[in-house]
Amino acid sequence: MEPQFEISAISPLDGRYHSKIKELNQYTSEYGLIRYRIQVEVEWLIALSRLNEFDCLQPFEEKTIEDLRRIYLDFTPEKALKVKEIESITNHDVKAVEYYINEQLKSLGMEGVSAMVHFACTSEDINNLSYGLMLRNLLISTVIPLCENLLDEIRKKAEEYRSVPMMSRTHGQPASPTTMGKEFYNVAERLARQLSQIKSQPVLGKINGAVGNFNAHLVSFPDIDWRAFGQKFVESLGLTWNPATTQIEPHDYMAEIFHQFIRWNTILLDFNRDIWSYISLEAFRQIPVEGQVGSSTMPHKINPIDFENSEGNLGLANAIFDHLAAKLPVSRWQRDLTDSTVLRNTGVGFGYSLIAYKATLKGLGKLAINTEKLEIELQDAWLLLGEALQTVMRRYAISEPYEKLKELTRGKEVNKEILENFINSLDLPEKVKEELKSLTPLNYLGYAKEF
Repeated sequence: MEPQFEISAISPLDGRYHSKIKELNQYTSEYGLIRYRIQVEVEWLIALSRLNEFDCLQPFEEKTIEDLRRIYLDFTPEKALKVKEIESITNHDVKAVEYYINEQLKSLGMEGVSAMVHFACTSEDINNLSYGLMLRNLLISTVIPLCENLLDEIRKKAEEYRSVPMMSRTHGQPASPTTMGKEFYNVAERLARQLSQIKSQPVLGKINGAVGNFNAHLVSFPDIDWRAFGQKFVESLGLTWNPATTQIEPHDYMAEIFHQFIRWNTILLDFNRDIWSYISLEAFRQIPVEGQVGSSTMPHKINPIDFENSEGNLGLANAIFDHLAAKLPVSRWQRDLTDSTVLRNTGVGFGYSLIAYKATLKGLGKLAINTEKLEIELQDAWLLLGEALQTVMRRYAISEPYEKLKELTRGKEVNKEILENFINSLDLPEKVKEELKSLTPLNYLGYAKEF
């Protein structure tokens, strides 16, 4: 992209952040959508030629099929501009694709089959399959691998910090000790669950005519099982057949995908805020990057900008996904056009998501655990053992265990000596007393290291 265009772009996705998400160009751009439309039209033509009952076409030779597929395999942004020129005359984007293909057929000496391009199709037959291919390929080749990379990095941090004890904070107040690794593990498990659902989500498609009944198909060729043929065609594209539609595929599966990413993004946003807070508490140091400036006036600062950047972009992504998910399944009667302009923003939601994922990855790469700070914070936090003491007291039926520990610890300074004296005063077996006295804030971790 020309620097002059980037600096004058209205959307930051096409300007400031374009270099961070340029891999989306081939999928969600206008060029990408046109290319998918051409693919669907060409593959439909090839599929029709293989139908024995379809006497309008002779079966294509393999060389002819290869030439036909080159129309979309060799399609470039420059060629997409030609389609846009045709659209400026037709004022119809799918019809412009049909006319472009007819021009290509003429150059191949195949103008005789032009009438069969777009046979019995409504525009939505082409569009729904094009967007299905866009989503499927985008997820498989770009978005899911980046999500997996991010999840792997969080898992690595969970393992790296497995044995690093830290003070928990519930309601922002000191709570029972955990490990930093366990907290990363929690996030990884949440993300993994969402990613599993994303991977198993079917991408649906239909090719059944103007209102979903194969009306024109059956009038033209009543002896063909168009439902079976339509299903076979959709599945040949790598999509899942939806047999029950109006003119449009109802987009429910799209809403499911967008909601899945809202949940993934929300978990990641929660993670960003926690890491930001841990940096603020000096549980993490940030590794300086040569030449970078943290503050325009305070030279000492290294701001947690990667996690802040990620949080902001996740919010934008979720706002887009939320509208896509709420709007797309809703259409008046058999079809209205409100989905068309909304669908074109699919890449916007994923664009902001990718920026966020990469920012979190960048931030994780600059983290250095401050074990000394965490240990110092825990060493004197003897009051955190109150939970352990009162629970053991309950086991041995000592009266009012919670109240006695509350009296001992709440709002007071508690040290090792005070706790040991309290333990010695309890009516407990000596072995249990010794076990309790062996507890410290650094080793009272439950299963935290073992997850």
